[in-house]
Amino acid sequence: MALQREQVLDKLKTQIRVSGHVIGVAVGAGITAKYALKGGADMLLALNSGRFRQMGQSSLAGWLPFANCNEMVMEFGTREIIPVAKDIPVIFGLNATDPTIKLEQYIDVISAQGFSGINNFPTVGMIGGQFREALEEEGISFEREIEAIRIAHNKNLFTLAFVFDARQAQEMSKAGADLICAHLGLTKGGYIGAKKVLSLQSAKLIADEIFTACDEVSTDTIKMIYGGPVKTPTDLSFMYNNTKTMGYIGGSSFERIPSEDAITNITRAFKKTGYIEQDELLVKMIEGVKNHYDYVDFVKEYVSVNYMNEVLFSDLAKVAHISRSHLSALFKKEVGCTFPEYLAQFRISKAKEIMKFNNIQLNEVANMAGFKDYAHFSKTFKRLTGIPPEKYQIRLKIGGT
Repeated sequence: MALQREQVLDKLKTQIRVSGHVIGVAVGAGITAKYALKGGADMLLALNSGRFRQMGQSSLAGWLPFANCNEMVMEFGTREIIPVAKDIPVIFGLNATDPTIKLEQYIDVISAQGFSGINNFPTVGMIGGQFREALEEEGISFEREIEAIRIAHNKNLFTLAFVFDARQAQEMSKAGADLICAHLGLTKGGYIGAKKVLSLQSAKLIADEIFTACDEVSTDTIKMIYGGPVKTPTDLSFMYNNTKTMGYIGGSSFERIPSEDAITNITRAFKKTGYIEQDELLVKMIEGVKNHYDYVDFVKEYVSVNYMNEVLFSDLAKVAHISRSHLSALFKKEVGCTFPEYLAQFRISKAKEIMKFNNIQLNEVANMAGFKDYAHFSKTFKRLTGIPPEKYQIRLKIGGT
């Protein structure tokens, strides 16, 4: 029995109140769904790109004419995902622009098969240029996806909308979307991930624009992010601390990238030894060295653990065995800002978290967040938030944010 719209909304909003965030996992197979739920996923998305990832292909295959995406999702969604989901909502990735279906009737079929709602995927929002123009001339447009969300909302199904800009966010909100997800592009990372993506800073700005536009229509809408440069818990922490996002939806970051690493490493270990237990320490040491070559991730993870201490960029460059200037250039290209600015933003975000606890003096907050003196903390806080820490603390005490 599929969860009803009101039940899905109640579950997600309760989770947001309790823990602050929700997690959605875009899956392409029952085994991914099973263990995503074991890890605490709040909802599952059955998307055709998930199935292609299981075939060893890029998520981009979901936009190409390799298969009938609605039939593909219906087949594996009903056979593999819904049976393991139980009391967790499963969302159907609907290709609303398919000219061979009648939206109203097909959405009824989706509901009857046990799905709790729909999501506009694959979406023409990912397509641009002359190809986008040609599609729209044939009626294959984002407006058709908005219409699908409107129909599903009127049928009391849960609706999750991928959007790419502020205008789309407002249109989807007006159509009744329960959840607006800022789609930041294909996920970076791994062997078949996107090579050219937004920086974290650019992703932050886009999410801010989308969520602000969304709030102009309804402040009650759930707001989440998907893809792009957000591929690790550290990246997600940055977005949580610097945007209004209430959660994260991931596909490659949950199933493809971890599987690539785990299967590659375990096969390599067996190939070398034939008896992995004896070489477990060696494997861990080798893996530790290898991870350092993902230089920017190494720096971000180091900051997330050591932000309260003195962090010298030159030391990180030495540990990673590359020049300071090269690491600086790599960092700015991927993250979108300099390392000192990223560190300052991270520390101020942590300070704001600490300030939510009562009876902690501001000079102690500054020290706990990694600032050597209060003056530097106060100046940085005002520069990044627009108000001094004293006023921010007062707002917290009277129930503001």
